[in-house]
This record gives sequence, C-alpha cells and structure tokens, in this order.
Amino acid sequence: MTRIKRDKPLHCLDNKNQTYGCRHSNPDICSKHDMPGVCAFVKQDNICTRPPLSWGKIYKKLKEDKNAA
Repeated sequence: MTRIKRDKPLHCLDNKNQTYGCRHSNPDICSKHDMPGVCAFVKQDNICTRPPLSWGKIYKKLKEDKNAA
C-alpha cells in the first residue's frame, strides 16, 4: 500500500470516517502508522480507520467536486 494524495478523487470505499489507502501528508510520523487493525499499510483491505483530522473537510470538498462534475 502506498500513500494516496489528499486531493486525489474519492475511492468508493472512502467515507467521512475512513480512507482507502493512507491520506496522511506524512505517514511516517502518524501515531497510528503500522498499527494493526487501524493503518492502511498493514491491513489487508487497505482501509485507514484513523484518517488525518483534516479528512472531514477534505472529504466534504472532494465529495462536492465529484457531485459537481
């Protein structure tokens, strides 16, 4: 799993509480990095269940952009 840029269009598994892949700007300093059951880098489904605090705003904007297209 690799890091996904924050402004990349939403994945069908993204929602306001999770991201498909890691959308942290610097995953190496994330306190949840490599945490089993939480981090996209170690989960088989590639879902991050603790996205960055800014994810709510980012998700809302990406969703609005998708609906406007």
